[in-house]
Amino acid sequence: MGQIMSEIADPRMTRDDVALTYAFGIRQDPKGLTVMDWKKVNEAILARWSMSALRYIKEQAWKHARG
Repeated sequence: MGQIMSEIADPRMTRDDVALTYAFGIRQDPKGLTVMDWKKVNEAILARWSMSALRYIKEQAWKHARG
């Protein structure tokens, strides 16, 4: 979980960068049970960007995760 939180905090990282890492998390833990504290990740995304950015990141992440 440290990687995605670092990316969210890094002003050089874009929503697309975070979406790719988010996708890796989804693939490691498709049921959302153990790998990520998704609530904390989503709250960090909201704090940095917005609700529309969170939706965008999730949409892109799922596209990457599904291949």
